[in-house]
Amino acid sequence: MATLFSNDGAEVVQRALAAKEASGRAPAEALDEFYELERAAAFVTASGFHRVALQFPDELLADSAAVAAKMEAATGSKMYILGDTSYGSCCVDEVAAEHVGAEAVVHYGPACLSPCRKLPVLHVFGRQPLDTERCAGAFRELYPDPQSHVVVLSDVVYAHALGELEQLLGPDYPHVVFSRLASDGAPDCPQGPGLVRQFGRRFAVAAQRGLQDHAVFYVGAEGPALTNFMLSWNRCPFSSFDPATGCGRHESLDANRALRRRLYLVERARDARVVGILVGTLGVAGYLSVLEHVRGTLRRAGKRSYTLAMGKLSPAKLANFLEVDVFVLVACPQNSLLDSRDFYRPVVTPYELELACNPAREWSSLYITDFRDLLPGGCAHVGFPDAVPGAGDVPDVSLITGELRAAGLSSSPAPASSSALACRNPELALAQISPAASFLESRSWRGLEQQLGQTPVTKAVPGRRGIAIAYEDEASG
Repeated sequence: MATLFSNDGAEVVQRALAAKEASGRAPAEALDEFYELERAAAFVTASGFHRVALQFPDELLADSAAVAAKMEAATGSKMYILGDTSYGSCCVDEVAAEHVGAEAVVHYGPACLSPCRKLPVLHVFGRQPLDTERCAGAFRELYPDPQSHVVVLSDVVYAHALGELEQLLGPDYPHVVFSRLASDGAPDCPQGPGLVRQFGRRFAVAAQRGLQDHAVFYVGAEGPALTNFMLSWNRCPFSSFDPATGCGRHESLDANRALRRRLYLVERARDARVVGILVGTLGVAGYLSVLEHVRGTLRRAGKRSYTLAMGKLSPAKLANFLEVDVFVLVACPQNSLLDSRDFYRPVVTPYELELACNPAREWSSLYITDFRDLLPGGCAHVGFPDAVPGAGDVPDVSLITGELRAAGLSSSPAPASSSALACRNPELALAQISPAASFLESRSWRGLEQQLGQTPVTKAVPGRRGIAIAYEDEASG
């Protein structure tokens, strides 16, 4: 467990080297095809953009300089490479793009297809090769009945091959539905009978059957996208085909076990008194609205909250806030399902927080990972009930600690400021009471202290040279 909170940084060095070795597209013609340079250049020139940000994930950074040079030569515009994104690489990093005054973003690699707030975006997923004949053969083995009702989804890097796969399977399977990408930022809630539009995909199923009566066949490797689909549509049996191994299988991930783990986190959120709201995105549309929505939910439930923006999360970062009982992560659907087993405190989603705090929100078979669905006007919005006098007298027992906890709701949905006031002196001076400050006072170690006027002033001298794990004045080994 100690390595979770401190390490020597070797992992970062090895990851950078692996990223360089992963690029096998050195020929110029391979770069043009994989990165769709002609389409990207047309996007820039058609709108007259002069400053464009090119966002790359870690595994594609080795090609970033060559792609930027080709884009500048083809468009005459200035290109800026965004490498180390502020949050997940699947989201468009609008904040980093605005730092260089970019007028648009070209996003390369896997994407969650969450709508952006400000800048125009072009997604270039990278055309990963797919053996459609082998994929079709795996599908036939998994679904030998030609009358099977199946929805075919794919990772975005294989979406270009679904048309060819449809030509191979369509004549033999009349009830198979192939999804299409929808990255225009329209609402993700289902619209109309049988029409499903979620997580950047759209497809139509038979209205009399519904999505829950279909199986799902996923083309792509195991990862956050597949996990998100399986939790959100947990009533559908899943199978997958991994293009890297060429093997198909019925998914063995125990969705019920995963759901039980998430429901345990809901119970932890019910026990929490202080909640940290983690800002996991600054580019997805509606993130400011959901932050205010989460704050209002916590106020109605009588819990304290602190908003924290710290970029990419790690156990070491969150371990600095011991006074926080539970964290809630506001992020895109793929990044919100964080496995917090190695963290000092659990991390939940906004939907799980509502299950814990809103008595009107009841558990159903639909698991919501897109926070926009929870906002007023969203397809899954549930308002708070009115506060009932005397409801706080009904005992509520924690299923984890066995202790009694408060069950009443605040009658004020969103107070403008904290009302935690206490008298400090006879002159009736008022001060705000902070749980974090009280917790800090109880610590035996509080970190670096200024000690103004107590430290003698000395002249500056040369400091150590080298890196933290091996300074030059330290003995090797």
